[in-house]
Amino acid sequence: MAQFNQPIPALSSAKVAWHKSLRFRLALAFSLVTLTLVSVVGFAMMGFLLRGMENQFDMRLTDRADTLSVRLSDASAGLGESLVPALDNFSAVLDEQGNVFVMPQNTPLPFAPGDPLPFPTEGDFSVGNVPMRGVSRELTGFFEGQMLWVALPSEPLLDAREGATRAMLLAVIITPLLTLLFGYLLGQHMLQHLGRAAALADQISPSKNMAALPLPDRPDEVHRLISAINRLLVRIDAQQHREKALLGQIVHELGAPLTVLKATLDRAGERTGDPEIQKAALVTDELTFTTQDLMQLARGELDLKLVWHLIPAQALRDRLERLVPGTEYAGDWNGMILCDPDRLTQALRNLLANARRAAGPGGCVCLTLQAVGEQLVFTVRDSGPGLPDALGESIFDPFVSGSGSSGLGLSVSRQIAQMHGGQLTGGNGAEGGAEFRLSIPDALLADESDELEELDELTLGEGLVRG
Repeated sequence: MAQFNQPIPALSSAKVAWHKSLRFRLALAFSLVTLTLVSVVGFAMMGFLLRGMENQFDMRLTDRADTLSVRLSDASAGLGESLVPALDNFSAVLDEQGNVFVMPQNTPLPFAPGDPLPFPTEGDFSVGNVPMRGVSRELTGFFEGQMLWVALPSEPLLDAREGATRAMLLAVIITPLLTLLFGYLLGQHMLQHLGRAAALADQISPSKNMAALPLPDRPDEVHRLISAINRLLVRIDAQQHREKALLGQIVHELGAPLTVLKATLDRAGERTGDPEIQKAALVTDELTFTTQDLMQLARGELDLKLVWHLIPAQALRDRLERLVPGTEYAGDWNGMILCDPDRLTQALRNLLANARRAAGPGGCVCLTLQAVGEQLVFTVRDSGPGLPDALGESIFDPFVSGSGSSGLGLSVSRQIAQMHGGQLTGGNGAEGGAEFRLSIPDALLADESDELEELDELTLGEGLVRG
């Protein structure tokens, strides 16, 4: 199986919405993991650092209170000598009733000697907009029975807490978003081989030889997956070759007896005129066309070659009248058609036979030929119940039938139309019943000189008919 080396065109059917893609789900999963880790680890580290800062602040406040307490409790120092250097702007000595006994001059605290202390002796409080924290100590010596109160501004501690909280919230928001973005871009790079393999796999047709998907250079999980898919394609391709070979052998074994049987029944019907023999001859015709459809299915498009002829449209109509009696014809059948007569007859006969089965013995089947732009369009209509809505385009798949047939006719007819450079579409007509349109290029639309030049380039059969 050959490797694909050409660039892969963008396939709209292979595109996946960004929020449903594997790389987005992986990036989202990593973002959620990052969010969880940043939140847990970040808040734990922030709590640890803030507790350390608070402990340092409390130690500083405690050391300050202990130092002042030792100085004020030193009985060897005079009152003026001990108070002036000891007390600072955020300290005071309280009497037994909790009133301010001694305080430093020019203090920013809103009280005076003799006033009760307006703050708690322990814990946090505010002076205006300034947060503070205070502690107290029992004094000895000259200030026996009195209390030292010391406070320090805790604004730096609160600023640090608020700054750390803002930084943490910013990290919790931005880090997962950046992880999502870079994870998505990185996933796009890392999974590009998988996307390319998916695009190539979408182009694989079961009716053609299946090519191996390109392998990435790095032997990772994607390499293993694509390798497994390639091995599966090899097994499928081998199985299809075996099935086609078996099908071709069966058709070949059936073809010769059916040909002899058909000729015998035709001669017997002509001699005797027995309707039962004529009916049996029609059944052999049906089996013969079924074997032809099976043979084309076994060969596929690549092995089947068209033999081009320029024939009158009336000659094609005469062949169809013999194969599917009771068909009504409309449109212009006076022109010329460039085609493979046997294959085009096979395609139209399949459409007419399906229409006849759907319409029943008393129903109407009509084949119309008309030129539409640069196409010759064959339209087959019937008066039957129409196509089931549930089938849709699957009606053209092999072995899918809506009329009790083998399910090969429409698939083969579409294949023949495509080999002629045309197409086959189907649906329900406006007046009821099914309607199929088989179109092929009208080779007679060009100028006569261009037409002759094109015909010279074609491989015409020995039976070329010029009219």
